[in-house]
Amino acid sequence: MRGTMSGSGFVAVLLTTGLLGGCANPAADQAMVAQNALIGMPKQTLLSCAGVPERQTTAGDLEFFTYRSNRLYSYPSWGGYGGYWGYPYGAWGGYGYDVRSVDCDATFTLRNGAVERIVYGGSSSGGSRLGQCYAIVQNCLSQVPSQSPQPSMAPAR
Repeated sequence: MRGTMSGSGFVAVLLTTGLLGGCANPAADQAMVAQNALIGMPKQTLLSCAGVPERQTTAGDLEFFTYRSNRLYSYPSWGGYGGYWGYPYGAWGGYGYDVRSVDCDATFTLRNGAVERIVYGGSSSGGSRLGQCYAIVQNCLSQVPSQSPQPSMAPAR
């Protein structure tokens, strides 16, 4: 019958789905929680937990504080160009390193001295950017009793 999956194919799909589901990024989840949990935070508390913003401006009765966090990381990669590996021909290729950059810009909008909105941006995308945004809001989340970060999110020392 066309369109059906064999038993082993079905098991492979289930395993793949389970493995991909295990790749969640808890830091990204906490960054998303912060977008709601920090609403109403007083300006003084924000400055004490997030520090001095990289950029600051005002427009009318609004203040905008922008914080930036970035990191570079590298990992081994295959830089091979193909070729024959048997004697006597030798080989071409080798190992190298890929370098990636992950960044986040978090802009806090304040009205009447309290956080009204948090917007994340940056050149990175998806969970990697949100995970980097967590580095900005991490200390502030601990100031919100009902939304304190999970112990597994504490930085390694």
